[in-house]
Amino acid sequence: MKKNYWLVKQEPEAFSWEDFTQKGQTLWDGVRNYQARNNLRKMKKGDRVLFYHSVGPREVVGVAEVTEEAFPEPGDESGKWSVVRMEPRETLPQPVTLAAIKEEASLAEIALIKQSRLSVMPLTAPEFKKICQMGGLAKK
Repeated sequence: MKKNYWLVKQEPEAFSWEDFTQKGQTLWDGVRNYQARNNLRKMKKGDRVLFYHSVGPREVVGVAEVTEEAFPEPGDESGKWSVVRMEPRETLPQPVTLAAIKEEASLAEIALIKQSRLSVMPLTAPEFKKICQMGGLAKK
């Protein structure tokens, strides 16, 4: 089965990578953008996800994995919104800043640059691997 790759953005004051690793898993909820929601719905169990702090030092800080595919967001009476369950897998030895991503020619077309307000976005396998490599994780 083909693995897909994603990037999710979060304000560290609301839910940081450290919060995520301490908790050990999370429902990725609160997404209120239709394109981001549709991306959540495309996530499959086993997909790898880069975790990006969107405020302060804007940087990719970790790798997570989708452990449960999309289902209706608990408490959403409208039925419009979805969640996935994710677990943290690895902390990047060196966070990858937005500035470093913008400087890397092979990453010029990623949604993080092209659609900067989107909170859940797809990545290609080479983009995911390049960011992991830049962060000190070999062969992901």
